[in-house]
Amino acid sequence: MRRARPGTASRHGERTLMSVTAGDSHAEPDGQMDHTKDPDEPRLWHVTLSVSGSAAPLPDIRRALEQLAHDHPFLLTSRYAGDHAEIRYWEEARDLHDAAAVALRLWGEHRQSAQLPPWEIVGLEVIDRDTYHQRIAEGYGPPPAAPVGVHPF
Repeated sequence: MRRARPGTASRHGERTLMSVTAGDSHAEPDGQMDHTKDPDEPRLWHVTLSVSGSAAPLPDIRRALEQLAHDHPFLLTSRYAGDHAEIRYWEEARDLHDAAAVALRLWGEHRQSAQLPPWEIVGLEVIDRDTYHQRIAEGYGPPPAAPVGVHPF
């Protein structure tokens, strides 16, 4: 019996999930390892950063996120409400650890220069480019970030 790829539906409608830990190698659907990528070469990572805190005026949040987009040119899109925001962008990094570390510093490092609200990071997702595109192709995950820019929820 052929096993369904992780995260896909089997012929009985069940989803098969797999656990992995940081540092695990990526196996192709046929079980073969992908050795073609140099692990020291930078890769693209899709980052979704969620922040939340006390309510702030919407015009101030929009202006701050627009400044953040100016300061961080790879920012794709931001969505915001009075007490939370979601930022999506591409990061170039050697591995997931490096991309996540940069993402976790983004809000704090730009808090003063962009006059961001004093919110805390409440969520972080970092996925590689292939996973991002696979999710989109399979109809899972958020649609591609369009239109680019800063928008209310």
